[in-house]
Amino acid sequence: IFAVVIIAVGAMGANIFIFNSTTTGSYQATQSSQAILKTILKEIREASPGANGAYPIVSAGSTTLSFFSDIDNDGVTEQVTYSLIGTNFYRAVIKATGNPPVYLLANQSTTTLITNVINGSALPSFQYFDTNYTGTSSPLVHPVSPSLVKLIQINQRIDIDPNRSPLPIIFTVQANIRNLKTNL
Repeated sequence: IFAVVIIAVGAMGANIFIFNSTTTGSYQATQSSQAILKTILKEIREASPGANGAYPIVSAGSTTLSFFSDIDNDGVTEQVTYSLIGTNFYRAVIKATGNPPVYLLANQSTTTLITNVINGSALPSFQYFDTNYTGTSSPLVHPVSPSLVKLIQINQRIDIDPNRSPLPIIFTVQANIRNLKTNL
C-alpha cells in the first residue's frame, strides 16, 4: 500500500510540474507575442515611401509582408519585412545606403520574433483589405497588388507544445496604413 501511495503521489507531482511548466510557457508566449504585435502594428501604421521614393508597400503575400517605415526614428525609412518561415516568425530590416539611397540585401539584419507559430494553410499570416473594407468583407485575393492595400490583418496561431494542453492561442490584429488612408 505504501508503494502504491508513493507512486500515485509521484505521478501527481509530475503532472503538476508538467502542467505548471506548460501554463507558464503559454503565458510567457502570450505576453511576448502581444508586445511584438504591438510593435508591428505601430510600424505598419507609420509606413511611408522608401528613401528611394518607392511605394510604401513593397510586397504583400500570405506569409510575407514587406514595407518601408522609419522604425528607428532617424528620419530615413528602412525596408522592413515580416515573414513566417516554417514555425518561426522573422523580422528583416534593411537600412538605405548611398546617394541616391538604395536598399541592399547585403545590409539586411534578421531577427526571430516568435517561435511555435502553426498557422498552416487555413490561416494566412497576412490578409489585406482595400478601401471598400466594411469590417465584414473578404480579404483581397492573392496575389495582392500592393497599391490596393489600405488595411493589413496579422494572424498568428501559437502553440508552445502541440502535444499538450492548452490549445493554441490565436492572435488577430489589424492596422490601417495612415499614409494610404483615403477616407479623411
